[in-house]
Amino acid sequence: MKSLRKHFLTATAVLMIIMLAGCASTQPLEPRELRYNASPEQTFREAIELMMEQGYVVRHADLALGRADATLARWPEYRLQLQVSEVPGGSRVSLSALRGNQPLPPYVLDPWLVELQHKLGELP
Repeated sequence: MKSLRKHFLTATAVLMIIMLAGCASTQPLEPRELRYNASPEQTFREAIELMMEQGYVVRHADLALGRADATLARWPEYRLQLQVSEVPGGSRVSLSALRGNQPLPPYVLDPWLVELQHKLGELP
């Protein structure tokens, strides 16, 4: 009886450790940043419009904070996190993305940032 109980407790402890290890394995988001000549307000509005054009649903957007969060309702779920801040002579966009619960590498956001640059009329 003691042997069965000992095996049960050992199995329970191993399962709990595995579950906790799975929770701690997410990587931090690495944003991709690009500077634009447009004002922060114009950049923010064009970025939100671009998200919606691409099928994203904007869940949260705050112009005063320059932050927005949008989701693409497709399996697996894609999520964009946008931050627009003022810099001398323009604005800086910081963008990060998740696929499901995993961060996407920053370089995959380059086409999106170039499209925003096009919308702002800043392409060379």
